[in-house]
Amino acid sequence: MIALPRHLRAPLALFVLAMLAVPVTAQRAPAPKGLILDRVVVLMRHGVRAPLDGEVPHGTRTAKPWPTWTTPESELTPHGAEALAAEARADRADWIARGLLSQGCPAPGSIRIWTNSSSRTIASGEAYARGLAPGCAVPVDHKPLGQADPLFEPLRARATHFDAKVAVADIDRFTGGMDALVARHRPALQLLNQVLGCDDPKGCDPAGPARLTPSADGHGIDLTGPIRTASGTAQVLLLQYAEGLSPSVGGLPVDSAVLARLGTVHAALFDVYSRSPYMAAHQSAAFGRHMIDALTRRDGTTLDMLVGHDTNVTALAALLGFDLVAPGYATNDAAPGGAIMIERWHDAKGRAFVTVRYRTQSPEHIRAHAAAVSIRPVQVRGCPVDAPCPLDAFVRLFRERLAPLAE
Repeated sequence: MIALPRHLRAPLALFVLAMLAVPVTAQRAPAPKGLILDRVVVLMRHGVRAPLDGEVPHGTRTAKPWPTWTTPESELTPHGAEALAAEARADRADWIARGLLSQGCPAPGSIRIWTNSSSRTIASGEAYARGLAPGCAVPVDHKPLGQADPLFEPLRARATHFDAKVAVADIDRFTGGMDALVARHRPALQLLNQVLGCDDPKGCDPAGPARLTPSADGHGIDLTGPIRTASGTAQVLLLQYAEGLSPSVGGLPVDSAVLARLGTVHAALFDVYSRSPYMAAHQSAAFGRHMIDALTRRDGTTLDMLVGHDTNVTALAALLGFDLVAPGYATNDAAPGGAIMIERWHDAKGRAFVTVRYRTQSPEHIRAHAAAVSIRPVQVRGCPVDAPCPLDAFVRLFRERLAPLAE
């Protein structure tokens, strides 16, 4: 990527922001001709949260101290909750215009929101529900706090017959190996050192050799090296920018363009944990079957939403065969509050079809409390190009890519 002169960066950033600040109604793709929207199934990442303990590896050096968060470690921030509510209001306006929802409170049982059992996902579901149906009773359900939910954490819950050795071999085929993965992202890793400004020629993150091995218990994988350490640091830089905190820790100034370049390092983590065919099949195995059931069951809800994590969203995109592309983010770096929306339509003869979209809010808009969102149609591998996918064909290709569940 060509570095812009400093005097051009601010004008360009303002131009990009102006281009992105489009009302959701102006970005809505026209409904497929002759089809009526009757159901939407959604998988969404939680909103902006405070950093996780160790997400910036202990021992990471910076020119200035990191900004102070007032929200406890790993929790959804009030700012993040506001952004989720803004996305929910945009979704509501979109679905009302498309005829899926009506004005006023939704009918009891017509909306189902199920979140993972972490506090940030629960709070994200609740914030979204408040924005979607203000003043209405929309339940947000989940397992007890901290209990492993196989929908979102299938490896931890041992929901599939996961073979860590097979996983490592498949990831190495997909990435070319950990050394090759690091080499591809060397420019972004060097940029991160400039942003941190530690002036250490060995680097600012305490990275060791790049290695991928089966976990000790055989039910997961362990990654070490530059991608493992730098990915969390890059994510924290994005989160603090979106939160409205100081975007710099004393090195190279951070703006949206720098964040998108650093985001490639965070996205590389998903090349390991969720995007290879084997990992996508296992990471999606439980929530994928939930989504298929929500699309096909006769008594299904109008809106069925799952609220999970970036690993879930990146796995589903990989399984369905498309990249996550959104303003302000590196390709396949899942946006906070970003959602994959599977829409079911029917024609006059009752035949059912599916379209898929990816809805996000850029880091700039989250930071600025802006209402605009980006909605992009995506092409599912195996479905017709630029045409709705027959529901039975979509379900067949979706199901056949999922790993079997453990009995």
